[in-house]
Amino acid sequence: MPLLEETGHIPTEKYAHAAELFAHARRIGEHYDLYARALFQTQVVDLRWDDAAAHWIAATDRGDAIRARWVLSASGPLNRPKLPGIPGIDGFKGHSFHTSRWDYAYTGGDSRGGMTGLADKRVAIIGTGATAIQCVPFTARDAAHLYVVQRTPSTVDVRGNRPTDMEWAKTLKPGWQRERMDNFNVLVSGQRAEVDLVHDGWTDLFRDMVSSWMPENPAALAPEELARLTELADFRKGNKIRARVDAIVANKETAEGLKPWYGMMCKRPTFHDDYLQAFNQPNVTLIDTQGRGLDRITENGIVFDGVEYPVDCIIFATGFESGTNYARRAAMEVHGRGGRRMTDHFADGMRTFHGFYTDGFPNFFMLGLSQNGFKPNVTDMLAEQAEHISSLIAAARSEGKTRIEATAEAVDAWVRTIREKSQRSRKFLATCTPGYYGGDGDIDQGLLIDTYGDGSIAFSMLLKAWRAAGDRAGLKVY
Repeated sequence: MPLLEETGHIPTEKYAHAAELFAHARRIGEHYDLYARALFQTQVVDLRWDDAAAHWIAATDRGDAIRARWVLSASGPLNRPKLPGIPGIDGFKGHSFHTSRWDYAYTGGDSRGGMTGLADKRVAIIGTGATAIQCVPFTARDAAHLYVVQRTPSTVDVRGNRPTDMEWAKTLKPGWQRERMDNFNVLVSGQRAEVDLVHDGWTDLFRDMVSSWMPENPAALAPEELARLTELADFRKGNKIRARVDAIVANKETAEGLKPWYGMMCKRPTFHDDYLQAFNQPNVTLIDTQGRGLDRITENGIVFDGVEYPVDCIIFATGFESGTNYARRAAMEVHGRGGRRMTDHFADGMRTFHGFYTDGFPNFFMLGLSQNGFKPNVTDMLAEQAEHISSLIAAARSEGKTRIEATAEAVDAWVRTIREKSQRSRKFLATCTPGYYGGDGDIDQGLLIDTYGDGSIAFSMLLKAWRAAGDRAGLKVY
C-alpha cells in the first residue's frame, strides 16, 4: 500500500482486504485534496496535440474539451476484461459476468463473502489464474455447487496472512516504509540483503530460486553451469509447490490436476491459504481440461470431453487483454504532431525512450511497465516514475520551456537496448505453457518481455545517472 507514512495509516493485516484498500485510496485522495481536482465516471476518448498552442486537447465521453500542457497516461496494461473464445458463449441463457465486474446484485454479499444469492445455484468459474485463486474459496463457500474450469494450474504457495502487531508498529522509525520497499525490491531482484523486512511469499520465492544458491560473482560461472543451477533451483521450488498440493488436497486425481508442471516464472506466482483447501469440499468439482479449454458453452451449461455440466451462472475469471494496441488498452486514440495516431506509431511494437516518451508526441508521458524497469511492487514503481517525470516537467517550466519530446534517434537506440536485453527472457518464455507473461504463445506480445532486462535496480541507477548528467540526452526541451 503506497504512502502509508505520509497518510499515517498502518494496515490492519499483512495483506489488507478490498474494503481497507479502497478506504486507503480515499484517504490518499483526501490527504492530497485530489477530489476537487478529479473527474470521476469520465473517460477520455480522444487526445490531440495542438502544436501552435503547445497543448493537448482531451475529448471526453461527456462532451468536454480539456486543454492540458502536460499529459501523463497511467491507464495500466491490464484493464480491459477479456472473455474466452469458447464456441456458444453468446448463447448461454443463465447468468454470467466477468470477475472485474462482479455482480453482487445477483450473488449477494460483498468482498468478504456472504453471497446468499448463490445458495441454490450451480456455478462455473472459468479460469484458474491469480483472480480465480482469490474468488474460488468464497464462491465455494456460498454456492450450492461450484465447477472450477482449469486450462493450466497455477503455482499456489503459502500466503500466511495475519493481523498486524500494533505494538510492533509503534516501534517503526521515520522512513520505515521506504526502507521496506527498497529491501523488498533488492530481494525480489534476486540479490542478497542482511535481513528480510517483508518476509512474504515473493521474497521466499526469490530466495529459493536465486539468492540461496547464487554465488557472489555469478559471472564467474560458465553460462551453461549457471543455466543448470537455475533450472535445478526452479525444479526444487516446483517440487515444494507440488508437495503442498499433495499435503492439502485429499482426492488424488484432483491433486494431480492442480500441480503445476512448468517453470516457476512462466506464470504469475500466487499465494493463498484457502484455495487448495476449497477442493476438499464436496460441492466443488475441478474440471481439468489439460490445456484444451472447454468444448463449448450451451444454453444451459458447459461441455468438456462431450460431458455437459448444467450451471445457473458462469463467472469468467479470464483476465485482461495484453498485447493489444495502445489505443485499445488505453480506450482512447492519441494524435501527435501532424495528426499521427499512436496506433500507427506503435504498429510494429512500442517505441519509447526509457519507456516514458516517444518522438512525435510532445509532452505525453507514459507510466507503467513497458520498456522500463519493472518492480513487483507496482505502486513503488509508479511513484518512482512519477517523481522522475514531475521533476523533468518542473525543470522545463522553471526555464520557460513548453515542450518535452524524445528524439527519434534516442527512441531507436532504446528500443534496440530493450530488445537486446530481452534475449534471456525470450529463451525462457519459449519453453513455457501459454500465458500473458509469454503473450499466449506470441512472445513479442508478452506482458513483461518489453521491460528492461537488467532489472529494476539497474534501471533506477540508469535514470539516476541520466538525471545527474544534466544534459537531458535523448530529449528535446524547447
